[in-house]
Amino acid sequence: MFTGIITGLGRITDVQSLGADTSHGKRLTLQAPAGYLDDVQLGDSIALNGACMTVTSFDAAAPSFTIDISAESLEKTAGLATPGPVNMEKALRANDRLGGHLVSGHVDGIGRVSHFAPVGESWELRIVAPIDLGKYLVYKGSVTINGVSLTVNRATDLADGCEFSINLIPHTLEHTTLGTLAAGHQVNLEIDQIARYCERILNYRNAV
Repeated sequence: MFTGIITGLGRITDVQSLGADTSHGKRLTLQAPAGYLDDVQLGDSIALNGACMTVTSFDAAAPSFTIDISAESLEKTAGLATPGPVNMEKALRANDRLGGHLVSGHVDGIGRVSHFAPVGESWELRIVAPIDLGKYLVYKGSVTINGVSLTVNRATDLADGCEFSINLIPHTLEHTTLGTLAAGHQVNLEIDQIARYCERILNYRNAV
């Protein structure tokens, strides 16, 4: 489990194929901030751009680590197939503060940035989510974008999806990779778990 509060900015430095064709996944090597891996062990979970991954090797002194990502995960996520910056969050401990909201690290869909521009001291980020995720996006509800826990300011249903708006303060832009986004970029989305359970309960009762 995670909270959507980014604990470090990393960078994918190397991508190696685990096989000869597209049915195979890839091995990623990532550079972490100094000291980030001091409490990490083999098999630990670290969310990369909101996708939960398992540490398969690490060098705390470097500091760098590797993860293996399957072809299916590559197909259903964005920003993990090529070198570049990533948001990182270590798995939640039972006694940690829940600063964001409950996040599983399982990407529910890929969104597309439709607008990103300054508004006063902050920035407005608009994203078009797949149509099947629109029902989970609600005013003042929670959503995870590339691993960052954020609050929905507005949601507008479209013919091909749902466009929702987020306000990003300077602190968020400084401590995550969201400041590098631009119109047309793809992002990983995870909807609020409570909304998912509510839908299941209501559909189950209706089916019975």
